[in-house]
Amino acid sequence: MKNLLKYNNKKLLETLWNSDLQAFMILRSSKNMHDARNGLLKHLNSIEKHLYNIYSDRHFKDINMLEKNNAKECIRVFKNIIRSENEKITKFSALKLLYKVANNEISPSKLNPGFLIEFIFLLRGINCNSGMYVEKNAPAFLKMNGRKAALERTKSLDQYAKTMEKSFRRYKTGFDAVLVKERNENKKRILKFFRATEKNWQDYNWHLKNIIRDINTLKKLVKLSDSELKGLNAAKRFNIPFHITPHYLSLFDHKNTRKYDHAIRAQVLPSETYCKNFEKSKRQGTNLDFMGEKSSSPIAGITRRYPQIVILKPFDSCPQICVYCQRNWEITDIESAVFSKKAMDNAIKWIDNNKNITEVLITGGDPLTLNDAILDWVMSGVSAIRHVERIRIGTRIPVTMPQRITDDFIETILKYHELGKKELSIVTHFEHSTEATPDSLNALKKIRNAGINIYNQQVFTYYNSKKYESCLLRKTLKKIGIEPYYTFNTKGKEETVDYRVPIPRIEQERKEEARFLPGLTRTDEPVFNVPRLGKTHLRAWQDHEVIMVLEDGKRVYRFYPWESRFELVEPYNYTDVSIYDYLERLNNDKENIDEYSSIWYYF
Repeated sequence: MKNLLKYNNKKLLETLWNSDLQAFMILRSSKNMHDARNGLLKHLNSIEKHLYNIYSDRHFKDINMLEKNNAKECIRVFKNIIRSENEKITKFSALKLLYKVANNEISPSKLNPGFLIEFIFLLRGINCNSGMYVEKNAPAFLKMNGRKAALERTKSLDQYAKTMEKSFRRYKTGFDAVLVKERNENKKRILKFFRATEKNWQDYNWHLKNIIRDINTLKKLVKLSDSELKGLNAAKRFNIPFHITPHYLSLFDHKNTRKYDHAIRAQVLPSETYCKNFEKSKRQGTNLDFMGEKSSSPIAGITRRYPQIVILKPFDSCPQICVYCQRNWEITDIESAVFSKKAMDNAIKWIDNNKNITEVLITGGDPLTLNDAILDWVMSGVSAIRHVERIRIGTRIPVTMPQRITDDFIETILKYHELGKKELSIVTHFEHSTEATPDSLNALKKIRNAGINIYNQQVFTYYNSKKYESCLLRKTLKKIGIEPYYTFNTKGKEETVDYRVPIPRIEQERKEEARFLPGLTRTDEPVFNVPRLGKTHLRAWQDHEVIMVLEDGKRVYRFYPWESRFELVEPYNYTDVSIYDYLERLNNDKENIDEYSSIWYYF
């Protein structure tokens, strides 16, 4: 696959037509688009007919069943792409472009390599030539029985495990002795700068008072690259807040070698692209509320997308702001954030009056920014509602400011956790294994020792998407008492393009990497959030389908929301990031992209 990225467009075009000469001849000989469409559909139907015909005289009868199954999926996708209905929906015709290219109406230099490579792999797949099974034979243990088969099977399983463990050594966790030492030095440096003591460090109020949110302070504490400075200056110019707690800043690589803190820096340092796109969206009047929360908020402070659970938002800021935050349209600087007792009173009364609500997720912003007294008031109001069976607290505090998890805090929330009556749980957000630290572990132990379960929601971004990178996070989370819960596709907002990963990569990660982990470690579910309607699983093809490949190589997906089984809700069309662009970026970061080659066959 790496070779394809090196080809010029002329060579890619030659490779494309060689992938299916008959398809090329159909495009070349057709008088018009109508004929081309019908000719290709007949061609695809003919291949499909022969794929599963044991009496077929074509070469398909000797092809293994896995290639045939992949061909079936590729045919389904290709048919979708050349449907006139989908051309109308997406306002683009891949067929028209292919037709023009085949008839020399467009110069190869005008084509995007991402578009060409998408169809190279699609046509190869259709013709059972995906390359995924080259030189592979059926495992020897399938031809054996008993102990002999078991011993042979063990060799295969050992190899899977070794491959994963070898990949883990490329990354680190926050418990690595070298990182622990470096971060302790960072901590001393930060304390010295603020003329503070270890006692101050253990006081979360000190961290809140000393949130780093200006460039000059940050520059004095860590080395910043030119690109990072450009992003921060753009954030200042466009009035985009950034917050970093002293604790989280201590996780930075002070010298900025970017060996192990790439995901950490990306969490909190807005890029220039992000800032410019954010400002452009505001200037053009684009609705930054990607999830349509304004249209799913029956009353101030509440969001509702599902039958039995609501989101309660008492506070609209965080000690630390994630760059790709879903709610960047409403998250404010911590100095400007407010807690409205009146709004919470009304919201709690609304929940009390709706007996269908059995669960409340208290989130925000980060509700643990509030002190224990305010938090206690909110939780007591929610807990007093008889039909509420469970309260969740959504917080990133165990990652960003674990000092907040005090004995007093545990005593406060423990009042609202009584098994058999009402459950309290914590949902947090670890992005990378390097975020898990001894300080985080101490905080998590207090929560778990109180009998409270903790779950994790990871956002799958470019910065944790390399081979087995998220697998190591899952293993680390389980060790420190956290259940992997959701893996979110990064929201399809223009400003977050630096973070977004093609949907096929999430599907690939689940099937080819996470599958090697024990079941209790890979309990997270990969999901795509459909605006206004909520989560759709990324496993079943019945829930989403490719409907077009655009001129720039981006796939367009049609998502069928969970509610489509019950209501006549409109499907949601989503333009993904280009697989080609993603792989090229990995390649530039010295990744072996041949290890990702099957990504093209995840739809």
